[in-house]
Amino acid sequence: MERFVIISGCSGGGKSTLLAELGRRGHRMVEEPGRRIVKQELQEGGTALPWKDERAFSQRAVAMALEDRAAAATLNGWVFFDRSLVDAAAFLQHLTNEPILTSLAQSHRYHQTVFLTPPWPEIYVNDPERRHDMKAAEAEYSRLLEAYPSLGYKVSILPKVSVSERADIIERALAGGLRCSGPMECQ
Repeated sequence: MERFVIISGCSGGGKSTLLAELGRRGHRMVEEPGRRIVKQELQEGGTALPWKDERAFSQRAVAMALEDRAAAATLNGWVFFDRSLVDAAAFLQHLTNEPILTSLAQSHRYHQTVFLTPPWPEIYVNDPERRHDMKAAEAEYSRLLEAYPSLGYKVSILPKVSVSERADIIERALAGGLRCSGPMECQ
């Protein structure tokens, strides 16, 4: 759906803060599946955690991303996703080498432009839900830089500027004020 917009990229690159700003501006948001899964698993003593059972974690992330996308169909206006089905399927494919990314992602499309937050070591922090290091976050980012264009999405790499400026960039791009095609920094 053209009104479903993905904010993805490097862990610790400012995605959640950016989505909170977009929400403050009145847009609808869908929280990252991974963080929700980790919180639930930690509360319930589960093992579908990226540091315990990556495969179970990624399978749950794919299922949750599909559920999120279906539920978002009832919302009006732009809907911003903190990560997407593509992120979850790319990770599962990376783990299993099973070619699931293309079939899943082609049947569940989002807006043609995907906004990626690049690695930003100066703001990267670990927390109870994010235990991996910067090297793992950068590897994840590299996978996404390949996955999205391979599925026909245009990737717009957001500059390392304030949260407000990033939100302005996205709103202008979606209003047609910016051309974001190919891997580039959008301003």
